[in-house]
Amino acid sequence: MTTLDVALLEESFDLIAPRGEELVAAFYRHLFAADPSVQSLFAGTDMARQRGMLLTALVLVRKSLRNLSALVPALVAMGARHHGYGVRPAHYATVGAALLATMAEIGGAAWRAEYTAAWAAAYVLVRDTMLRGAAEAEAAAVA
Repeated sequence: MTTLDVALLEESFDLIAPRGEELVAAFYRHLFAADPSVQSLFAGTDMARQRGMLLTALVLVRKSLRNLSALVPALVAMGARHHGYGVRPAHYATVGAALLATMAEIGGAAWRAEYTAAWAAAYVLVRDTMLRGAAEAEAAAVA
């Protein structure tokens, strides 16, 4: 498993956590501005509930940083669900960029380049694990 800078991840998340609701609202603004086509994936979605689920997932990642193996099953399952919603591998790059930009925006002047680098590495781990879940879901659907 990838080695992450847990101290930087915790420090930076704790910096932005008090503004969690603002973070997730800004994330979707960034995401939809970067790729308007992804809005169709959210047709009929209760966006207030969706923002809550994203915030819950981010908090889960934060709480699991010191025991990443415990996070893997949740991420695999999340990847499978997202595959079912129509999320494709190409979407993950846009999501990652939107997430990093949003974290830096919410962190403001206190946000450091090291935080962005640490979260970029963490996102690769999250992305790859979710993509594994998506691939397993696709294989199961074909079988």
